[in-house]
Amino acid sequence: MSAKNVAFVRPQMLPAEPAPLSIRSVPGWIRANLLATPRDTILTALAIAFLLWVLPGMLEWLFFNAVWSGSDRSACTTIAQGGIQPDGWSGACWAFIGDRFQQFMFGRYPYDERWRPILVGIMFIALLVPILIPKLPRKGLNAILLFGALPIVAFFLLHGGFGLREVETPLWGGLMVTLILSFVGIAVSLPIGILLALGRRSNMPIIRTLCVGFIEIIRGVPLISVLFMANVMLPLFLPTGWTIDNFLRALVGVALFASAYMAEVIRGGLQAIPKGQFEGADSLGLSYWQKIRLIVMPQALKLVIPGIVNTFIGLFKDTSLVSIIGMFDLLGIVRLNFTDTTWITPVTPLTGLIFAGFIFWLFCFGMSRYSAFMERHLDTGHKR
Repeated sequence: MSAKNVAFVRPQMLPAEPAPLSIRSVPGWIRANLLATPRDTILTALAIAFLLWVLPGMLEWLFFNAVWSGSDRSACTTIAQGGIQPDGWSGACWAFIGDRFQQFMFGRYPYDERWRPILVGIMFIALLVPILIPKLPRKGLNAILLFGALPIVAFFLLHGGFGLREVETPLWGGLMVTLILSFVGIAVSLPIGILLALGRRSNMPIIRTLCVGFIEIIRGVPLISVLFMANVMLPLFLPTGWTIDNFLRALVGVALFASAYMAEVIRGGLQAIPKGQFEGADSLGLSYWQKIRLIVMPQALKLVIPGIVNTFIGLFKDTSLVSIIGMFDLLGIVRLNFTDTTWITPVTPLTGLIFAGFIFWLFCFGMSRYSAFMERHLDTGHKR
C-alpha cells in the first residue's frame, strides 16, 4: 500500500450514531417494546384491559372514597353501623393510620422521649448515605462510625444512661424495632457469614466440621424455632440469677439465623472464583488472609450481590416473626391496634395491613434498586 493510500486510513472507529428519532420518541418506544410482535401486542392489550378493570375500583377505595381525618371509629363506619358515612360506603380508613402513626413508628416508647429514636434515625441516615455513594471518600472511617460508634451511642440514647431516662425494651416497638433488628442482623450476618463460608472450605477438619454443623442445624429449622430457643430455652442454661433482655435474645437469634444463610451465599461466590486466582495469589507470596482479603473475597462478593441482597430482604421481612415472642415490630403493632375499641371498623384491618405492606415494600424495593445499581457499577469483568 502506498503512502498516499495510507493517509486516508482512519485510525479511530467512528462514534456511534444516535438512535433514529422514531425509536427515541414515545411512539417509537411503544412500538419497539410493547407492539414489536403479535404476541407482544396481545399481552399488552390484556395487561391494559386488566388495569382498566382493576385500577378504578382500587383507586376509588384507596383514595377517592377514603376517610382522611377523624378521631374514632365513627369516621370510618356507615350510619347503620353507628357512624357518619352513608349506607353502602366502602373506603380506606386512613384516619386510623394518622391517629396511630406515631405508635406505629415507636411503639409504646414514651411520648416525651421520642426525640431520642428520631435523633438515632437522623444519625443513621447521615452515616449510611455516604457509604452508599461510591464516589464519596473516607469509606473506612464512615464504616467505623456506622458499625462501631453508632450502635454504642444508639444504645445509650434509646435505652437510657448518662442522665437520660431509662426506657425498657418492652416499651420499644413499631418500625423502630423492625429497623434495629434488620440493621443488627445485616451488620452481623455478613462478617459472620464470610467466616463461616471460609471455615466450611477450610482444610482443618475441626473448623470445617463446626462450621458445617452450625450452618446445617440453623438452616434446618425455621426462624420461629430459633426465636423460641433464644427466648425460652436460653435462660435455662444461664446461672441462677442471670438474665438476658428479651430484645437482645431476639437480636442474637435473628443475626445467627441470617448468618447461616449468608454463609451459603458467600460460599457460592467463593466456588465461582477460578482456581488460577488462588494460584496467582500464592505465586505472589501472599499469606492466606492477604489472599482472601485482597484477591478472592472482593471478586466473590461482587458475584453474589443479588444473593446477599436477597438474604437482606428476607431478613427484613422475617423480623415480623418476633411478635411470636411478645415483641411488637411494625406489623405486630399494627395488628395489635385492630382490637382497639376506638377504631374497630370493617375497613380498619385491611387499611392497616396495606399500610404495613407498603412500608415493607418501600424498604425492600429500595434495597433491590440499590443492588441493581451496585451490579451495574461493579460490572467490569467483561468490559473492553
